[in-house]
Amino acid sequence: ASPGYCWPFQGSRTEVLIRLPTRIRPVAVTIEHTSKIASPLGTVRSAPRDFTVSGLDEEGKDETLLGTFTYAVQKEPTQTFPLQNGIPRAFRLLKLVIQSNWGKPGYTCIYQVQVYGKIVGTNAISQTYV
Repeated sequence: ASPGYCWPFQGSRTEVLIRLPTRIRPVAVTIEHTSKIASPLGTVRSAPRDFTVSGLDEEGKDETLLGTFTYAVQKEPTQTFPLQNGIPRAFRLLKLVIQSNWGKPGYTCIYQVQVYGKIVGTNAISQTYV
């Protein structure tokens, strides 16, 4: 079984802006890599390690840190990280900053990012796949 397509980027540090379909109060993000078994090289060193998630205002200037996390390669390939509670703001833009990987010198890979949150003014839960 193939692990699917990965989004590779050079080195071990990058920033990604995620534009959501509507303003939401984000509650969690899920990051997916591949398992050691499914990996073509039998290694997960290209997996992201330390990362942060921030919310940005519409202009992308005002930044609110929503959490600092570590993706653990010893755990399941899909991991969900609850964002900081008590931030009364909704965001249309989220910034994911990958700060390190698990030892791959040339590149880092992400297979999928999901954002979960509450749509402002409703009780609906929104889920966005990237």
